[in-house]
Amino acid sequence: MKISLGFILLFLLGISSDRCTQNEEAEKPNILYIMADDLAFQAISAYGGLYKEIAPTPNIDRLAKEGMLFSNAFCTNSICGPSRAVILTGKYSHLNGFYKNEGGDPFDSTQVTFPKLLQSAGYATAVIGKWHLWSQPTGFDYFKYHIDNAEQGVYWNPTFNENGKSVSEKGYATTLTGDFAINWLDNLRDKSKPFCLLYQFKAPHRPWDPDSMNLDLFGSAEMPFPSTFDDNYATRELTAGKTMMTIEGYLSNRDLKLTPPPGLGGKELAKWNVQGVRGEYVSPSDTLKGEALKRWKFQRYIKDYLATVKSLDDNVGRILEYLDNHNLTKNTIVVFTSDQGFYLGEHGWYDKRFMYEESLRMPLIIRYPGKIKPGSKSDGMVVNIDYAPTLLSLAGVKVPEEMQGESFESLFTGRVPSGWRNSMYYHYYEYPKWHNVQPHYGIRTDRYKLIHFYYDIDVWEFYDLQSDPHELNNSYNNPKYKEVISNLKTQLADLQKKYKDTATLDEMREVTTKGMVKY
Repeated sequence: MKISLGFILLFLLGISSDRCTQNEEAEKPNILYIMADDLAFQAISAYGGLYKEIAPTPNIDRLAKEGMLFSNAFCTNSICGPSRAVILTGKYSHLNGFYKNEGGDPFDSTQVTFPKLLQSAGYATAVIGKWHLWSQPTGFDYFKYHIDNAEQGVYWNPTFNENGKSVSEKGYATTLTGDFAINWLDNLRDKSKPFCLLYQFKAPHRPWDPDSMNLDLFGSAEMPFPSTFDDNYATRELTAGKTMMTIEGYLSNRDLKLTPPPGLGGKELAKWNVQGVRGEYVSPSDTLKGEALKRWKFQRYIKDYLATVKSLDDNVGRILEYLDNHNLTKNTIVVFTSDQGFYLGEHGWYDKRFMYEESLRMPLIIRYPGKIKPGSKSDGMVVNIDYAPTLLSLAGVKVPEEMQGESFESLFTGRVPSGWRNSMYYHYYEYPKWHNVQPHYGIRTDRYKLIHFYYDIDVWEFYDLQSDPHELNNSYNNPKYKEVISNLKTQLADLQKKYKDTATLDEMREVTTKGMVKY
């Protein structure tokens, strides 16, 4: 039987085509992990809220439109460095050893982290932007991270550690971070490998310095005040009432962008800049006082904060456009999150730390074309110990037993599967600096929250989030909830055993006392 040359060619082309299809199906997904610093979910227009019209975030919103928005993502320890350590290791602070920013130990970089495992599995890995863990990153082919101000970074003309070398850069940090990330994708990575890029911004962390083009972004518009702005902390006097993070009393001259007296420089200027952090009286004029001053401070704060978010959103857009233009969108998982939540005037505050909703809740949006339905939402309870197992699972890498989180890939359907967690555990350690927030631990379920503040007080707080969503009334002593609270204490003890946080209160206090930094 004769077989024509044309038939043979078609047959070989068919085999080649089938192999290409199989290779494409087996191709590991790229991972773009985008993390802001101190970004409140309330500042993202996809989450709704007070500022969705006046300060939209169209590029972050694009990810929500093309992916999944998570409404119940929470952190285990609401402070920058510790949350980053939890995300990297999939372990709570008491196991990864990074408890607090002030007076804590450097991150143990010998630990197992998801970037290390991805690198071992053949991924090209990089971290660019903010690191804030005081030890050199491991598990990355390339790193370039802020080193000014104890790795907190600065907004203008920052210094970076680039693969072990100190490099001074000129420009605005948020835009520079975008430049460096795109440069790594375009010129520095091994393009024969899938990539995992941790794209991590300083913004919108304090002192909320906008880019020059956004200095007057909101002009004379009056920004709306949160409904709890004038919280008087009744029933929470020893906890919420003792903080040093009220907008009214604890923003500094530097935070408020006030003009220093002429001729001030050096140490005197540095001292003037921080006036206000201990509650010193600060005002732009001799006549602006009282309630009017409190409201003026909020307007200055919220406008600067949201203006830094504008630059962040712009640079999210830049990298999404890069993926589009280089045929990378289809096979790239994009995760957008923050290290924790933040207060935008709720309870009269800025900052984070508390187990209350605004700082406990993390923004989380994931786009994964073909795996996640565009415009979908999940109300499944996700905790930041879950991030590492999820990314490893999506990359086809075995999740080590030491990681305490669980892959939440099953939530991508939009349904919460039977057996998925219905409560989460929290533990915060740093005290008194910064902001005088008492160490505490607690449990949150879909409806209730129980918190124990323990360092030099012994105070329990309980909230029914259904009847008191703003957590204004501590109902711990309400007889109506006696049985609920008893059950919650049992569940709390079970979670502490599950996550191996079974230290005594004295041992917990020792963690806070070690290296304690006071005002």
